[in-house]
Amino acid sequence: MAYEVEKTEEQWREELGEERYRVLRQAGTERAWTGELLDESRAGLYTCAACNAELFKSGTKFDSGCGWPSFYDSVDPDAVQLIEDTSLGMVRTEVRCANCGSHLGHVFDDGFGTPTGQRYCMNSLSLGFQPESE
Repeated sequence: MAYEVEKTEEQWREELGEERYRVLRQAGTERAWTGELLDESRAGLYTCAACNAELFKSGTKFDSGCGWPSFYDSVDPDAVQLIEDTSLGMVRTEVRCANCGSHLGHVFDDGFGTPTGQRYCMNSLSLGFQPESE
């Protein structure tokens, strides 16, 4: 698939640094309960850490108890790309940034009590955060 933002792997590695590159470009996962955005509670917008595309609004974030920032919906259905992931001997749905193809996390149908029933389980390293101006 062609993405609006395309770079060589060397360019991504240089721009993102090793840790973010491993998560965003190699579909890695940060350790649970370690992400800096897990407890972020200010109003604002969550963006792709690789290309700054708008992904999630703070109003859709909820405490799922899973150890990663969780959202029940993206800002727009076209903001994310959902791909079947059969790695690690299981079937999951990977979430990628639709603008640059970077790995964000996975979405699960266990967001009980949310308007959509979904839990977008995202890596903090995959996200940027822009607080609303006061």
